[in-house]
Amino acid sequence: QVQLVESGGGLVQAGGSLRLSCAVSKSTFSINHMGWYRQAPGKQRELVARISSGDNTNYADSVKGRFTISRDNAKNTVYLQMNSLKPEDTAVYYCNVQATSPTSARTFLYWGQGTQVTVSS
Repeated sequence: QVQLVESGGGLVQAGGSLRLSCAVSKSTFSINHMGWYRQAPGKQRELVARISSGDNTNYADSVKGRFTISRDNAKNTVYLQMNSLKPEDTAVYYCNVQATSPTSARTFLYWGQGTQVTVSS
């Protein structure tokens, strides 16, 4: 019932920008937190940015001042604007959504398929 579709990844030069989008579709679930995680080769998946239903945000220290997370509740979409990209930002970026079932009231975590972001120097 919950499907996350990511887009916006790609190859960019250092200092460039990308905007990732993650849309939640085919769901009547109530969307709570939405966020972005990334995983580089040989490293654990880490939180990049997260935004609550009340638009409270959290960022990894490594991306503060460069990345901006936002959400459009009407479109059930979360965005990650990435500016001043660095080679160390290279990773697979995953959208994550916390959603509550309207029938069971249970909360689940859903993951997008991942989108590759490669920053060249």
